[in-house]
Amino acid sequence: MADPHHESMMNNLYWWGVPTLFRCPHVGPEGHDIALAGVPHSTGNGTTERDQHLGPRAVRHVSALQRRMHGGFRLDPWSKARIADVGDVPMPRANDNEDCIAQITEFYRKIDAAGARPVSIGGDHSITGGIVQALGGGALAGGEPVCFLHLDAHTDVFTKVDHFLGAKKSAAHWGAYLADQGHVDPKGSMQIGIRGHPRTLDWIEPSYEYGYNVVTMAEYRTRGAADVIAQIRDVLDGRPVYITFDLDCLDPTVAPAVANIEPGVRGFDIDEAVALLHAVRGMNIVGGDVVCLMPTKDQPNNITAMVAAAVMFEMIALIAETLPDR
Repeated sequence: MADPHHESMMNNLYWWGVPTLFRCPHVGPEGHDIALAGVPHSTGNGTTERDQHLGPRAVRHVSALQRRMHGGFRLDPWSKARIADVGDVPMPRANDNEDCIAQITEFYRKIDAAGARPVSIGGDHSITGGIVQALGGGALAGGEPVCFLHLDAHTDVFTKVDHFLGAKKSAAHWGAYLADQGHVDPKGSMQIGIRGHPRTLDWIEPSYEYGYNVVTMAEYRTRGAADVIAQIRDVLDGRPVYITFDLDCLDPTVAPAVANIEPGVRGFDIDEAVALLHAVRGMNIVGGDVVCLMPTKDQPNNITAMVAAAVMFEMIALIAETLPDR
């Protein structure tokens, strides 16, 4: 029998072996509690920052570093939950954003039907729309709309324009159309970390009009973490929670390789962001995603990809902790 300490050491060497997400088996979602998925999509962003489709491959490369115990939770998520890497969403018409969103939805309907809670790596932020079209009102959510814990520098509820450089279900529109469809309940959702100098002074108004609970970065700094965490728990408790984490909510010194970077106002450090994620500890988390990684702009040590993997690890642990013992 292999020495478990040696096996653990080898499994943490990201440059060794065949890369899957966190060294999980590459199989379908059936019979698993958590489905790890890649969504290599970047045509929903519409800008020249189009390399976000390379995000899943970059995180697979380094994610073995995060196949760890959760020290704070005193948890081994890999034995507590049955976790699979279910692969990437196939998108044969990758330059057609609307077709890609439909393909994403179909892929996640199968995950939802299998009863596996998806934790995904993108991809630009339009992928959240495709995913939640499947999960909102689905089996995992018990037929209810999901409620977002949304960490981001931007609201992505840009109803002032009807498309983003040609993409309709774009990275800038999912927060609105999912609410229009009834897949998300804005009044039961939090948008936290909004920052940056706006292109128009009314850019944030649509979020308020839809009823989202918005905490700008300036408000977070004034109120403090404890007060915002208390609000998260009050708003989301008892609801089916979906976490969507845009890496641009982090300060560029923490995650430099992201699309739509906001350098003018300090973002979250990693401890602040993780504390906000832990606000939904013990809740019914139906899934989560990490988006907007730009591997072609990362540092040689892959720090932003490593940060993305670390955030995914927190989501995995949050879900695994709530599962019954097998």
